[in-house]
Amino acid sequence: MDRRAIAKEILWVFATVGLMAAIARFTLGLGMTTALTDSTPWGLWIGFDVLGGVALAAGGFTMAATVYIFHLEKYRPLARPAILTALLGYGAVIAGLICDLGLPWHIWKPLINWQHHSVLFEVAWCVMLYTAVLALEFSPTILEHPRFQWPIFRWLAHWLKRLTLHLVIAGIVLSTLHQSSLGSLFLAMPFRLHPLWYSPLLPVLFFVSAVALGLMMVTLEGFISAYLYRHQLKLDLFSGLGHAAWVLWLYLALRLGDLALRGVLPTALDGSWQSIFFLFEIGISALLPATLLSLPSVRASRAGMGTCAGLTVLGMVLNRLSVSVIAVYRTPGTTYFPTGLELAVSAGIVSAAGLVFLFLTENLKVFSTEMEPEPVRPLPYARPVGDSFRKTVARRLLVLILSAALVAVLLSAQVLTGQSLQCGTPCHVMEPYYGSWVSSDYLAQKHAKSGIPCQTCHDRSIKDSVREVVSNITHSYEVPLKEQEFPAEDCFRCHGDYASLIELTPGYTVNGKKVNPHAYKVEPQALDPEAYKADPEAPDPHDTEKGELECYQCHKVHKESPGLASCYECHHDGIFLNCSVCHKEWNGADLLGQAHAEADVTCLDCHEPTIQQQVQEGVKVATKDYEAAFAEREFPKESCLRCHEHGSYEQLIELTKDYTVHGEKVNPHAYKVDPEALDPQAYKANPEAPDPHDTEKGELECYQCHKVHKESPGLNYCYECHHDAIFLNCNVCHKE
Repeated sequence: MDRRAIAKEILWVFATVGLMAAIARFTLGLGMTTALTDSTPWGLWIGFDVLGGVALAAGGFTMAATVYIFHLEKYRPLARPAILTALLGYGAVIAGLICDLGLPWHIWKPLINWQHHSVLFEVAWCVMLYTAVLALEFSPTILEHPRFQWPIFRWLAHWLKRLTLHLVIAGIVLSTLHQSSLGSLFLAMPFRLHPLWYSPLLPVLFFVSAVALGLMMVTLEGFISAYLYRHQLKLDLFSGLGHAAWVLWLYLALRLGDLALRGVLPTALDGSWQSIFFLFEIGISALLPATLLSLPSVRASRAGMGTCAGLTVLGMVLNRLSVSVIAVYRTPGTTYFPTGLELAVSAGIVSAAGLVFLFLTENLKVFSTEMEPEPVRPLPYARPVGDSFRKTVARRLLVLILSAALVAVLLSAQVLTGQSLQCGTPCHVMEPYYGSWVSSDYLAQKHAKSGIPCQTCHDRSIKDSVREVVSNITHSYEVPLKEQEFPAEDCFRCHGDYASLIELTPGYTVNGKKVNPHAYKVEPQALDPEAYKADPEAPDPHDTEKGELECYQCHKVHKESPGLASCYECHHDGIFLNCSVCHKEWNGADLLGQAHAEADVTCLDCHEPTIQQQVQEGVKVATKDYEAAFAEREFPKESCLRCHEHGSYEQLIELTKDYTVHGEKVNPHAYKVDPEALDPQAYKANPEAPDPHDTEKGELECYQCHKVHKESPGLNYCYECHHDAIFLNCNVCHKE
């Protein structure tokens, strides 16, 4: 396969993946697809696509100035490719900016909302105008195509060529303005940018480095074009561009001289990662290529020129990334590394620009006659017909499907491992939870200050993440979200074990009394040793029917924790004794209370007093203002049915269907559902007779037969109404 065909296939793959990633970005938002945060609002798309893209496109105005202003006609063959590269570069800049903007549909607003004191306003206008200038400069190349041979197009091409010098001058002015103004953006953040990169000379450094980078980018583009198109490389042209060494030396002198005058230069040797990174960047962007290009033998060498061009391009792009992202101070505990989707979008934008460049150079006279490619057999890729066209379409569809799958994988990985900002921006329902993490008096904010992102606790599986993405897109979720119940083991991943928690809360006091709220988990006696000595076998009151209390029941993360109010759901106000200390009848061996205890049912499962009632009871205990024998509590049957047989009388009937009294079957629960089950003959004798269990006090309740803290009456209670062993309806005998 031809080199161009291979290059196109690779570019198509990256462009398609980038397209799918861009669709995900605009569908799900910045938070779900990027690693951008409040402390890192600018990332890869600004540092590489915008700042780096503008710098890489500087070859357009540098070559235009070289040919049309300085009249160095020797370099005219490089002008059109350089202008095309610049035009596509600015197109990539705009595409990257649209992806980075939170409201990209407002990108046109600078046209009508003028802000004369804003550097960004000036940059926006210069970029728009210079992109238009580049399009006009390149238009004659398009109008030379045979499809544009109508007189109107020839007349338009004629006037555009006559205006070339004016367009070139406008392009140089506009480029000078915004290349330097991009550096001016960072003059407003001297305390956010590391001293090795911050400088009052940033506007000058950005412009000088852009000139050098533009010349080296033209060189690199020429080498790549010569390789792909197999045309003769005019090394003498590019050797002349090697005199960019003088521009690199000027850049190096300005940057190091500024650091020395401000007393910052020794920082470059302090051994920090910033100093090492600075030395690496300055070395590959300026020092090494300037030194090599100063040697005539290197400028006369294809390998030498190619190496220097590659180093300069890499180093200067790295410088733009350093100034905008890498060397910027952030909130402690926060980091930034671009997500897979960010990388995919950037790679896709560059690849799409490369495909457009190849298409235009194959169909227009971009290269001069001496640089025309060697004739090659037409490729099925370039001119697909018949069966080859179907194969090409099949390849494109396959790449599209695989790209969509790859983006889905990247998105799932991003949701699993991303930053907390992704929780706040994709959907409005998450805003209050993310807001409590960013700024609040809740535990979520304490986690944030410790550098703990949402995903540390909410570590979902890929399946869960995909389901949440689908729920977000389809809005199939409940509002507010259900509170998540984390097991204690999740908290212990950071907070150690119970023993260490006990050590943290030994002096916790309530009303002047020491109470260690965590100790019972390990040593129940720590709550009140005397209470447990009085009844060492008493069950742990915190071990309820729902299991032991979990951390989340007392400690809330995204809302106010209940504090003592949580304790007073069970304890009397200020009293943290075991229930059995006062309620000694709890452990009666033959009572229903003991049966409840053996079933891990605690006092508070039945006795659910309100906070007001608990306060009143606490006062009575403290003042001993209570009766020796408490009044019996009358629980409605609904309280019992919460636990007993799932609240169904039918199941109670099944449990007591074989109950007998003196050999006669009597089902004491059946009347609740089927009164005739007590004695069918009796009800047949008088079917209209009232249910004898439906008394003037209402239907019999469970507590009337079943006592918990004292002996149940059993049949004696029945015999308060019934004759001994006679369970007929009263009117069977007492007909009067």
